[in-house]
Amino acid sequence: MKHPVISLALLLSAVRFCQAEQSYPATGMVVKVDAPHKTVVISCQSIPGYMDAMVMPLKVLEADDLKGISPGAAVNFTLVFEKDSNYARNLEINKYESVEQDPFTARRLKLLGQLGQLSSDSTKALGIGEKVPDFRLTDQRGRQVSLHQFKGKVMAVNFIYTSCALPNFCFRNSNNFGVLQKRFSKRMGRDLVLLTVTFDPQRDRPDVLARYAKTWKANPATWHFLTGSVREIQHVSTLFGVDYFPDEGLMNHSLHTAVIDEHGRLAANIEGNQFTPDQLGDLVQAVLDHRNGMVLVDTARLARN
Repeated sequence: MKHPVISLALLLSAVRFCQAEQSYPATGMVVKVDAPHKTVVISCQSIPGYMDAMVMPLKVLEADDLKGISPGAAVNFTLVFEKDSNYARNLEINKYESVEQDPFTARRLKLLGQLGQLSSDSTKALGIGEKVPDFRLTDQRGRQVSLHQFKGKVMAVNFIYTSCALPNFCFRNSNNFGVLQKRFSKRMGRDLVLLTVTFDPQRDRPDVLARYAKTWKANPATWHFLTGSVREIQHVSTLFGVDYFPDEGLMNHSLHTAVIDEHGRLAANIEGNQFTPDQLGDLVQAVLDHRNGMVLVDTARLARN
């Protein structure tokens, strides 16, 4: 006679557990990692039927759960909600794997270069946290621009060429920066500078870049479209892991968007185009807020959602 009572107690306990914990598969971009405190901040994509896209600080169970995770990484994870807390588990980096021709060919040609079949710059790609060496290029106004002149400011860097015909590549990169320019309009120039580097310097002269910049209503004082000699462009591109090769008047190229912190260190280097402008903005927001020694949830974005 006691067995039904025990079964009912177990059932009620299970119900309470289900009410106390809910878990959902989730994806997002990492914008901050604090391994000592076992915390990660993720710009999460929406979970249909449960929540809109938002920035969330999340605990992990063990510091090792964050091993290999850095800002800018695309991650898949399980989002767990309990009665009084929430946390992330099973974090996995979602590595960028493109089947599209430009990045695929650029990667193949890079491998050939590493095997000695193509000449390559001896410059090494920077790792996260490394100091970005100063470089000097020419912007759309024909003025010399160097990293050193933006000391103390956060910089976002991407790479394009103006005759790119593929909407998901250079056009999308430029549009992402257009969204940043609008989102951080009050901080542009004062705290944040945008740098867009062409890897087709033989055609993308300053006057060409100036016309292209007008498409995005780029303020030339705060969003610099940069060109230089072939050797200079190769050097800068290699610093950020960008590969490109001419092919019948077009370019096969990889995709990278980088963020440099106020100390001139590489804070993030995102490969590919599998992120939203909002997620890029959330990453930049975290780097901007880092100068105050803290990470702030973007309440403006949460309000929009």
